[in-house]
Amino acid sequence: MTYSSIDIQERNTGKDLYEYQHDAIEQIFEEIDKHPDHINLLFQLPTGGGKTVIFSEFARRYIQHTKKKVLVLTHRIELCRQTSDMLTEFGVKNMIINSKVKELPEEEDHDCYVAMVETLKNRFRDEVIEIENLGLVIIDEAHYNAFRKLFSYFENQIILGVTATPMSSNNKYPMKNYYDEVIIGHSIKELIERRFLSNANFFNYNVKLGALKIGSNGDYTVESSERLYSNDIMQEKLLYAYQERSLGQKTLIFNNGINTSLEVESTFLKAGYHIKHLDHSCTEGERRDILKWFKKTPDAILTSVGILTTGFDEPTIRTIIINRATRSLTLYHQMIGRGSRVLKDKKEFNVIDLGNNALRFGLWQDWIDWRDIFKNPEMYIDNIKSDEDIERDFVYEMPGELKKRFSKTEDLTFDVRQLHVNAISAGLKSKHVIDLSIDNHAQMCVDNCDEELDIAYELAFLLQDDIDYRIRIYSYCIAKGTDNYLQWLKEDYLIKMKIAIRKKFLEMLQA
Repeated sequence: MTYSSIDIQERNTGKDLYEYQHDAIEQIFEEIDKHPDHINLLFQLPTGGGKTVIFSEFARRYIQHTKKKVLVLTHRIELCRQTSDMLTEFGVKNMIINSKVKELPEEEDHDCYVAMVETLKNRFRDEVIEIENLGLVIIDEAHYNAFRKLFSYFENQIILGVTATPMSSNNKYPMKNYYDEVIIGHSIKELIERRFLSNANFFNYNVKLGALKIGSNGDYTVESSERLYSNDIMQEKLLYAYQERSLGQKTLIFNNGINTSLEVESTFLKAGYHIKHLDHSCTEGERRDILKWFKKTPDAILTSVGILTTGFDEPTIRTIIINRATRSLTLYHQMIGRGSRVLKDKKEFNVIDLGNNALRFGLWQDWIDWRDIFKNPEMYIDNIKSDEDIERDFVYEMPGELKKRFSKTEDLTFDVRQLHVNAISAGLKSKHVIDLSIDNHAQMCVDNCDEELDIAYELAFLLQDDIDYRIRIYSYCIAKGTDNYLQWLKEDYLIKMKIAIRKKFLEMLQA
């Protein structure tokens, strides 16, 4: 008798499974049928799709059919508790192997064990724990590299890894080296269309990432991220983005450093908003109290560092702010997935991107060939967009509130690339484009200053992002982009624009 043909007893506990979750369980059993004694199988399903529900029901059926035991591995103690609770809800008798458990009772009545990877590794190393009649090992959040330490202990068991992103957290250890096959579940887009996930509305705020450094793990270092995202300019940009796109909504902010997150908390508190900071150094009691506050406060803002990307479920979140850049597709999906839960009055949520992440990876709901990434991770990594490529493709769009300050200017567009082509074709110097841009910006300021020179100068200050963008595109056109040159060009630009504003202002008064 095969796994997929067994007559499963109905249960009267646990959650009701959706059709796609039943389908996933059948797919897993069908694949195991081909290798009934041993296979390392990976199952992919988007964050919010109910992976814990699926593997809890799968474990129940497996135990019922084989009379063998199941082991579930996690990488965090919070996930151990959540997983144990879910298994219990599905009627699976289980026990958590934590730091207090030094050995298993001889006469124990458990069909399933839940353990953190490091705890179990230590018990196996010390030879104080042996799980008899173990047939199935389930690895939650299987993309974490730490789990590979235990694979040698389970050469005679079926291993089922589950993850939203079948891509190792460490590029040196690709998942294809540890799993024989991958099953791809329903896509994000499919789950959105079937009302199982909320749709994400993206708002990108371009950030120049040239100061960021890439560490040995392939992602940006915390130190370089702290320098960029803790400065006043980025703090102001974050606050502005929140006020423009998420004011009054429950908001979760992800950062890449504790100092940055504390600066965010300070910035928002000074602005009069309800915000708290959370990181791994908070005690269990502090974390519980903060998350309770976050849940019950409608306009709460929670700024965090590396702690809420997995195992955290708060459906009332309306906005995710990615206040960092990452080169990890997995982390990108994990962060956004925290806002994807569906409620009766919530069919969509906002994503404010302050790290050019959507420009690097595409939108969260875009289709991804996960099977190809699983089989060819090196090719995917090699083709990740560089910061320079992203900046070259970026088209600046003036924020809505700023457009209102320039409402008397009919056309706010200025195509640096095309004007450069026109200038060269006409035999003019490249610098002609910068002169045209200065004149254009000066005219915008004068047209909207209500005949007050100080207001014109104030408007010029508000154009900093547009000026930076135009200068950067110009540097690409002339293939000259050193930091010193760009800094000199911007300083010269601002001086000449101020002179042009005064000249145009006097001409307006004399007209």
